[in-house]
Amino acid sequence: MTFFRLIAVLFKDMARDLYRHRGQHVLVVLTLASGLLLAGGGLLAVESLDRWVSRMESMAKVTVFAPEGGHLDEAEASLRRDPRFRAVRRVSPKEATERFLASSREAGLLLASLGGEALPESLELDLRPDLLADHRALEVGESLRSLPGVGDVVVDQERLATLQRSARVMRSAFSLMGFILLLAAGFSTGNVIRMSILSREEEITIMRLVGASESFIRTPLLLEGAFLGLSASILSALALLTFWLPIRRGLWGIPPLFVEMARLGFFSARSLALLASVGTLTGALGALWGFWSTQRAQRRQAALYQEVEG
Repeated sequence: MTFFRLIAVLFKDMARDLYRHRGQHVLVVLTLASGLLLAGGGLLAVESLDRWVSRMESMAKVTVFAPEGGHLDEAEASLRRDPRFRAVRRVSPKEATERFLASSREAGLLLASLGGEALPESLELDLRPDLLADHRALEVGESLRSLPGVGDVVVDQERLATLQRSARVMRSAFSLMGFILLLAAGFSTGNVIRMSILSREEEITIMRLVGASESFIRTPLLLEGAFLGLSASILSALALLTFWLPIRRGLWGIPPLFVEMARLGFFSARSLALLASVGTLTGALGALWGFWSTQRAQRRQAALYQEVEG
């Protein structure tokens, strides 16, 4: 029973302090949320791309293109007998051009800039499941370049790997910017906690006189910082959801690739938990720094007074 009373006192103390300095706390939450928005945005983009790549890997193909003015009759006959491929499908220049124009709004302008000529005919090759790995698919693609009548070979796995590398770079950039903002937000949280301690200095002194431990005094402040961090995590997740929903619906002329990635889902439960944990931990550590730095300053001030009096 005593334990629950203690918990009630701690939460009441935290709620009173949150209301007392609500203006500064709102600023801290917004700063924390900004950092989490950048870091979480990078994480969401990479997570969505990973889902899309995993889906596309099972459908990845090797595409063989005819040279300009050429045809693929001889190559098709050879590839239909090749056991490495489950299926061989011939794509006419008309169908290839229609696909390209449907891929994006800018495709027509690009095709017009190239003279408006139809794309060359091609062969789409479905690899055996055991050849879908990146390096094996690339080896197969290289072996097809020497076939008669082949102008170019495109391996989907190579493009997917490039996308994944770009996503990792993007995640690193967003995470770095988010970390800088989170660091600033942690110090902002600490400064608010310092203000809270100074405004309650008389109350804290009385608590120490009646035997309250440092952990008892520190706990409400840590809970306060953790609450601010959790609030910022929720705010950043809602902000990301607000951006994600229009992308999922294909608004604002967003490229089809991004729409498809968004439709594969929002944050996973694991990533949401990670976002909440980072925000909560940042707030709690900022509060701990604020408490520790205030205690250190007060001890130095007390020591200075003793020297002056001595």
